[in-house]
Amino acid sequence: MCAMSLLVSPWIYGAFTLPSSSSSASSSNFSKFHFSLSSCGRVVCRAQYASKDLKFVLHHALDALGTDIAHAKVARDGFCSEIKRLSDIERETSISINRGVDLGKAALYIAAEDDSLISHSSVPLPVDAFIERLDDLSMDYCSHYSSAFRASPEIFLETLERYLYINKGFRRTNANLSESRALYLHSVLTHRSGSAAMLSLIYSEILKMLRLWGLLDFDVEIFFPLDSHSLPRGYHKQKSKESDQPHIMTSQSLLVEMLRSLKDAFWPFQHDNTRSLFLRAAHAANCIDRSNIVTESGFELASAKAAQHRLERGVWTSVRFGDMRRALSACERLILLETDLTELRDYSILLYHCGFYEQSLQYLKLYQDLESSSTEKQLSNSPSNLEEDAVEKLMVRLNLILMEEGWSCSTHRSFLGNNSEPW
Repeated sequence: MCAMSLLVSPWIYGAFTLPSSSSSASSSNFSKFHFSLSSCGRVVCRAQYASKDLKFVLHHALDALGTDIAHAKVARDGFCSEIKRLSDIERETSISINRGVDLGKAALYIAAEDDSLISHSSVPLPVDAFIERLDDLSMDYCSHYSSAFRASPEIFLETLERYLYINKGFRRTNANLSESRALYLHSVLTHRSGSAAMLSLIYSEILKMLRLWGLLDFDVEIFFPLDSHSLPRGYHKQKSKESDQPHIMTSQSLLVEMLRSLKDAFWPFQHDNTRSLFLRAAHAANCIDRSNIVTESGFELASAKAAQHRLERGVWTSVRFGDMRRALSACERLILLETDLTELRDYSILLYHCGFYEQSLQYLKLYQDLESSSTEKQLSNSPSNLEEDAVEKLMVRLNLILMEEGWSCSTHRSFLGNNSEPW
């Protein structure tokens, strides 16, 4: 195959080139993964590589189309600079006492990149201004509740929550695509409505500032709610119970929660929430044997047909059917976090739908190689038979596509250009 591959993506408007990598080169870039078992029993892959070795597609593709990605690139670099500080210890450190990573900045860099990808604004999202808003929340609390620092830990936390959830009016919302602002820190600070992860982050940032100023002399954990309506609450760590352990939000779990929420909200295939994101995309690509499906509702069939219709028409985003650019950016950042091998697989199938067949195959091979070599897999986290079957079908299809001469010169419609249509 030539050194540069001409790509005409069904999600990208126009033709452009991306550097192609041989299988051996791809293997060398990703050959230093190793595995560990996280405290929650999930298989975690770690990668000892420079992030520049990862051949991500999104920014390069948009840049090749003439889209100004300068602000998006700065934001991605800022995110990478923060997560590089994630040592194994920092990954498992509670967000309320974490000192190594500025989680507020990391969240704002995520927001800044996505804002740049969608708005194409000549002005970047003012990350520093929103950091100041976080600091102002802490200062404002001090000015109104200075007497709380002489009270018991329980009264102090009670006043902090009264300040945050009543005086300032922060409330929880269960975000989806139509209410995606609840998933971005700058929007939550502005509109005071956000996901449980965003409210946990704001709560912890206030605690961290109070500790930095020497106003907090006891350890606090944040109880992260696992239901759909409760608010994050603080509690005195010395009085914690064993049952509190699953509710502790660590630096790694917060970042993963933020990015997976974005990935879920913007995944382009929104039908059938009972299936994994990968299976939804595999279903739209006809990589699932329908004989294995016991029942399929009329809505599911109609949604799959609508997904295919969007592919043919070149509609990259809509209120109810996701946003490919932000789904790709969430996938790329999750891969950079190195927490779950399935992120490689999910990224691969999005690249397939975008027409980046060579890159899709590289990531899918990487996923299969690392998944098969893992000796620390938990049965509860193993891919389902349906997912494994879909991976095999996708692998066969990609190999067949790449064997055909002139595959890269086929004409497709775009999904990453400015051709969105309302629904």
